[in-house]
Amino acid sequence: MAADDNEINDKEMPLLEHLSELRRRLIWSAAAFLIAFLVCYHFAQQIYEFLAAPLAHALEARGERPELIYTALYEAFFTYVKVAVFGAAFISFPVVAAQIWLFVAPGLYKREKRALMPFLVVTPILFFAGGALAYYVFFPVAWKFFLSFQENSGGVDISLMAKVSDYLNIVMKLIFAFGLSFELPVLLTLLGKVGIVNHAALKKYRRYAYVGCFVLAAVMAPPDVPSQCIMAGLLIFLFEVSLFFVRMVEPKYEEEAEETAESETEQEKDPENA
Repeated sequence: MAADDNEINDKEMPLLEHLSELRRRLIWSAAAFLIAFLVCYHFAQQIYEFLAAPLAHALEARGERPELIYTALYEAFFTYVKVAVFGAAFISFPVVAAQIWLFVAPGLYKREKRALMPFLVVTPILFFAGGALAYYVFFPVAWKFFLSFQENSGGVDISLMAKVSDYLNIVMKLIFAFGLSFELPVLLTLLGKVGIVNHAALKKYRRYAYVGCFVLAAVMAPPDVPSQCIMAGLLIFLFEVSLFFVRMVEPKYEEEAEETAESETEQEKDPENA
């Protein structure tokens, strides 16, 4: 008799073995993050210069000298630590994700592994794509807009004196916000594939979803209206993309459900051949 696709290939492990396996995965994840942190701290200045490049280009375009200041004695040191943590989180993410998968995979069915594998591949790609969009598209436009409020007239001058820590905080927040926003299609498509949400329900409550996008934008984006509107627009666009993908995966799920129902009906009608 052929083995059922729903059978678990891996043997069940007792609780102590699960805890031992969890500890092993946590150690590998922590080691990967620590090594990445040490490397990133060594190159913290170069990483910070890369993050500050959009602001530097915007200042140079206005004929101003690129400059960031710090007002506390320890501020520059902790800024470099934050930079190292930020870089280590990006670099070690694939290793951490692989360790999570290695811990979870033995408890999944073959069909579940096949269903999850594309999402595991797409998730980091979309996250990095969101971060790249923030860095290469959003930052130049936003910094140019904010710098336009400087005034050097005959009266009281209004000049930017950006702090190192403040700039880094807003850059990290926006990169992570854009990266997480790009995970919306992955989340909704996965929920649609397992039958938790469907295209009709998402379309029906679209207006509420739009309101939720503006609420999320107010939380994730900086406290200024232009940035929040851009973030909300991005979330709404990704929601519409999610509707398309949910509609694509729904028929497959419905066909499997119909085949299962037909099989059960045939078995009820003809119990001898079941």
